[in-house]
Amino acid sequence: MEPKRFFFTDDGKIPNNKLPLLVYKNVFEERDIKGAEWLEKRFEQNNWSNSWRNGVFEYHHYHSNTHEVLGVYSGEALLHLGGEEGEKIKVSAGDIIVIPAGVGHKKLKSYNGFKIVGAYPNGSDYDINTGRKGERPGTDENIAALPIPESDPLQGDSNGVPQIWSET
Repeated sequence: MEPKRFFFTDDGKIPNNKLPLLVYKNVFEERDIKGAEWLEKRFEQNNWSNSWRNGVFEYHHYHSNTHEVLGVYSGEALLHLGGEEGEKIKVSAGDIIVIPAGVGHKKLKSYNGFKIVGAYPNGSDYDINTGRKGERPGTDENIAALPIPESDPLQGDSNGVPQIWSET
């Protein structure tokens, strides 16, 4: 279960992060409501909680006070990650995306009833930033102060997120 890694740099509006965004492709089989329930349970077991179900905003945004995991349980989407200078990545049911604090993300298009479960390490609450003037340097300070999560939202141990991000 080796995730694909994506690195994004500060574009002047979206700070992004030195930590890579991780995409686990097609790592679970349940779909629709059973998929959502499986993701919520799995994330909770691995100490990623405060979960919700919905989609991804259609504007660039990032969180400065927490990392985030998104599990796709239905459909597919084209996401724009890392701000305007970032990458467009197709995600589908069965994928899990781990987004470091500060990394911009938005939905460009969705198909076939795209739905996700989102959650945060230790049940953190989240802020929403969009690269507006005045957000920084406060958001940069928040991002720099965040610890690396103790567990991976999918694997639940020190492999995955903790190992990869500690090596970065």
